[in-house]
Amino acid sequence: MKVLLVNGSPHERGCTHAALLEVEKALQENGLETEIYQIGKDPIAGCLGCGACRKLGKCVTEDGVAAFIEKAKEADGFIFGSPVYYASPAGSLICLMNRAFYCGGKHLAYKPAAAVVSSRRAGSTTTFDALNKYFTINNMPIVSSDYWNEVHGANGKAEDVAKDEEGLHTMRVLGNNMAWLVKCLALGKKQGIEPKKEDKLRTDFIR
Repeated sequence: MKVLLVNGSPHERGCTHAALLEVEKALQENGLETEIYQIGKDPIAGCLGCGACRKLGKCVTEDGVAAFIEKAKEADGFIFGSPVYYASPAGSLICLMNRAFYCGGKHLAYKPAAAVVSSRRAGSTTTFDALNKYFTINNMPIVSSDYWNEVHGANGKAEDVAKDEEGLHTMRVLGNNMAWLVKCLALGKKQGIEPKKEDKLRTDFIR
């Protein structure tokens, strides 16, 4: 059983990474395999809405999104982490998620997910809300903690996160809850318990 943790920050060792490390530690203590996927600083294109992926089975734009989708196929759960930029997630993470969920959403569906955000001061809850909307439109159980999944630190300073005792506690609880749910779902599958699926209906408001 494996959980893929996505660092949506351009700072490889910043505040978001520090939060994900705390979640990862709890996951590993529960016996789960983990991997932190770093988006990095290379540009990630936005979705063109061309629909070509429906025919090709992959996105026509060649960048880190394809690599993420390949890793998503083998993952049993996901943690998406982002810094707060103007009260919303980092643009590169939004671009990755827009395309990954559109052309590779079937590889994420029915797998538990959670969002983690880091901020200097404010904007964390709106960022948290934006990320969670990806999960709720894709049949993904959302894993919670005992507070909103956020840590605080200034300008990518991981050492600030180390001082946020409540934030680190929240990350550990999140990791424990994710491990619990991943294990429960695995046991359910062994017993033949699978989600009941129904073909999606698409309607327009304009008639």
